[in-house]
Amino acid sequence: MLDLDTALAGISGILVTPYDEAGEIAPAKLSPIIDRALGAGLHMPVVNGNTGEFYALTTDEAITMAREVCAMVDGRAPVLAGIGRGVRDACALAKASAEAGATALMIHQPPDPFVAPRGTVDYVKAIADASGGLPMMLYLRNDAIGTQAIADLCAVPGVKGVKWATPNPQKLAAAKAACDPSITWVGGLAEVWAPTFYAVGARGFTSGLINVWPERSLAIHAALEASDYVEANRLIGEMQAFEDIRAEEMNGTNVTGVKAALQATGFDCGATRPPSAWPLTPAQQDKLQVFLKTNGLI
Repeated sequence: MLDLDTALAGISGILVTPYDEAGEIAPAKLSPIIDRALGAGLHMPVVNGNTGEFYALTTDEAITMAREVCAMVDGRAPVLAGIGRGVRDACALAKASAEAGATALMIHQPPDPFVAPRGTVDYVKAIADASGGLPMMLYLRNDAIGTQAIADLCAVPGVKGVKWATPNPQKLAAAKAACDPSITWVGGLAEVWAPTFYAVGARGFTSGLINVWPERSLAIHAALEASDYVEANRLIGEMQAFEDIRAEEMNGTNVTGVKAALQATGFDCGATRPPSAWPLTPAQQDKLQVFLKTNGLI
């Protein structure tokens, strides 16, 4: 199994949450998807991320997903477990994820309308304590908190990485310069943004594509690690249509596109839950079919 630092600088593959026909979670459907991704070389599976519809799950469901994914991975790779919501739910999920065998925690940025930067520091500290001190990756979707607040968060003991998910490479560079050099800055906007973030010092990236086409994600990572930006951008160009579908409807088809592709390729993981869009529109589905056929995925 890779060590955590190596895995953070690799691909953090955000797994979907499968549902059965009644809309209940069906973790076993992930088994072939995880096996294929790990077989392709995925560095670190992520459970309870946004591609996993984290905010559509109950806390009990998220705990079950953490337990089941850790069991399915079975020591073959580090597992990153998403943690969030109100502090008490977050702490309960952190404790359960640690007990399930998660290697590290990904701390979702609190969506509460009244979030103080110093309150977020307390939030992260409470989660760290509840987990028994598991390493943490911060998930930053809003950089408006400013460089100093980001530095304060990164100074919390146990923070090993930051998933940078805002389209501001200059602010990423400033934050990186303000923090401990041991922090790994991970491109948090998937393959399309990875070259831009690599250029300012990020390493690795998150991916929902690994559910459908892990081989392509690994090839893009290998090109970036070799500083072959021409090849990385060529490979990204061939999967751009998939990300374009996911970005429609204010990103409301982000998970929809992944689950529709899984259905089309024989790995039905069910629908998405509202407020995510389901199903794809006929026009979106047509675009998806062209993408899958063009790339030999169906």
